[in-house]
Amino acid sequence: MDLTIKNLSKTYKGKEAVKGVDTELTPGIWGLLGANGAGKTSLMRMMSGILEPTKGAVLFCGKDIRKNVKYRSEFGFLPQEIQFSKDLTVSNYLEYIAALKNVPLDLTKKRIDDLLKILTLEDVRTKKIVKLSGGMKRRVGIAQAMLNDPKVLILDEPTAGLDPGERIRFRNFLAATSKERIVVLSTHIVSDIEDVASHVMIMKDGELNRVVNKGEYDDLEKLYVSIFMNEEADHETI
Repeated sequence: MDLTIKNLSKTYKGKEAVKGVDTELTPGIWGLLGANGAGKTSLMRMMSGILEPTKGAVLFCGKDIRKNVKYRSEFGFLPQEIQFSKDLTVSNYLEYIAALKNVPLDLTKKRIDDLLKILTLEDVRTKKIVKLSGGMKRRVGIAQAMLNDPKVLILDEPTAGLDPGERIRFRNFLAATSKERIVVLSTHIVSDIEDVASHVMIMKDGELNRVVNKGEYDDLEKLYVSIFMNEEADHETI
């Protein structure tokens, strides 16, 4: 199983937000690290099939995801922001998403129960989502992304709004379930991925600056900072 990104680019009003990204992802956790505005969200939206690329393609097991109907049932996506209905409870919403994802009815309740337990949402399952805290809403978003037990899981800033304990539990859960799936976890916080990511993709100015594997660096934060310090030094020289 692989997800191949081939010369992927996206231009908005003449400005290139993503510039010719090429890489191949295999099962495991792939950290996507970069400052705000580096192009992470545009890249992930194209990988999810939500955003049409200006150039290039994303292939799942060798087939363009735009022509691969099966891909829709094989991936889960957590965007930066989710608009929740003001009337739906946590359980109602997850049941609705499960139906949209064609999760079999006999599996729906178990999947919801398991995810609510993992994400410590059992006590709020009957509450309306709009009345929950920001961190709880984020966890509901994570749950919806994982309802169909996806082979490709794409998470845009999943730990935003989570407290330290929730971050650790979530990272441990991903680590335990990533062997049979491709997980892409976007963040600008190094500690969110340093211990769990088997590979780290670092983006800068819309480009994939480099891909490093676990064990190829002593200190990810130092590596990350050095890339952007070099950029600042270049500006000062100019």
